[in-house]
Amino acid sequence: MQWWPPAMSSRSLSGATERAGAAFALNLAVFAAGFATFVNMWCTQSILPQIAAAFHVAQARTGLVVTAPLVATALVAPVIGAISDRFGRKRLILGAAVLLVVPTVLVADAQNLPTMVVLRFVQGLMLPFIFTVTIAYIGDETSGSATARLAGTYTSGAIFGGFSGRLITGLVTAAAGWRAGLLVVGAVTFGAAVIIAVAMPREQKFRPLYGFGRALRSFPLHLTNGRLLATDAVGFGVLFSLVAVFTFINFRLSAAPYFMGPAALGLIFVVYLGGVVMSPVAARLSARFGRRVVMAVAGPVIVAGLGCTLAAPVWAIMVGLLLISSAIFVQQTLATAFVGAAAREGKSTAVGLYVTFYYVGGSCGGLAPAGVWHAYGWPGCVGLVAAMQVVMLLTALRFWRV
Repeated sequence: MQWWPPAMSSRSLSGATERAGAAFALNLAVFAAGFATFVNMWCTQSILPQIAAAFHVAQARTGLVVTAPLVATALVAPVIGAISDRFGRKRLILGAAVLLVVPTVLVADAQNLPTMVVLRFVQGLMLPFIFTVTIAYIGDETSGSATARLAGTYTSGAIFGGFSGRLITGLVTAAAGWRAGLLVVGAVTFGAAVIIAVAMPREQKFRPLYGFGRALRSFPLHLTNGRLLATDAVGFGVLFSLVAVFTFINFRLSAAPYFMGPAALGLIFVVYLGGVVMSPVAARLSARFGRRVVMAVAGPVIVAGLGCTLAAPVWAIMVGLLLISSAIFVQQTLATAFVGAAAREGKSTAVGLYVTFYYVGGSCGGLAPAGVWHAYGWPGCVGLVAAMQVVMLLTALRFWRV
């Protein structure tokens, strides 16, 4: 009697190997798309003190280089879905990734702050063509659990890209200056574009849609949907809080008594990796306890984290930043998931509207605290973000009913 399974045929083995290789390539391409987007979005955040010194401007003004790509993203995000529905997926993702290299390299050569802000704005025009269309690509080409897994791969790439953008520029700036740091980001972006070109299969299930005007006509419906607008408002507060905290904490830690350099400031963003853990956890908690309950926990955790950052020891500040970033990614997961439930129709444009509110919130988070920073320092910024969290929680509790 034979006690071992029959040997797999060479043809079956070859087919399994090809499928595994194709799956690996697809995951690598999607990870690279998320990474390329957010390594560029946040690459200047850890070197703001150095930019202020180079251009002889007030530190708070350098928040514009963080805000500019957020504003650009907010402006074009609502129509990206309709454009990709008409013209396809991979060509837009790859084209934007390649074009993104140009302004990224030019930013490194900017001779003054206004020029840098303009070039950062141009970077922001490219980014939605990568991340929004990649999400659409995932939805087209996969189904069921494969969609969830690939979406998780994209989210991991996005979070890791956001962390790496700050870390790369911080470490390279410490060794060779901030211009070199941004050039390295440009090289990394080109590498990600090559990976997308080689590893991402051309879409197979995409069918062009010819309803651009009809898609745009769904916006009045969205603007009268209270639940959707409330969710958009929560999204506004999510990125407002994240950008405000991680922009102005740089100014606190670069000053007395810490005097942190760019490398150390880049390393503090390791707390972002908590989002890799908390994003999937948030979905499971929401399914079990309800999104309003989870939101009611996340908000106070963020306020507690803000309180920790008021302490003097660096370890307490790091604990506070870890609590803040982890809970904010929970809020982001909850709000993003509720958009589809809140929208009655025109879900792609509803997502675009949410993305606009989200990035407008980030833009305000880079600018609005500037006056508070000058008047009250870091405690003033903490109070502003805490107030935003209270508004977000009250909004969610009022409108996120099933």
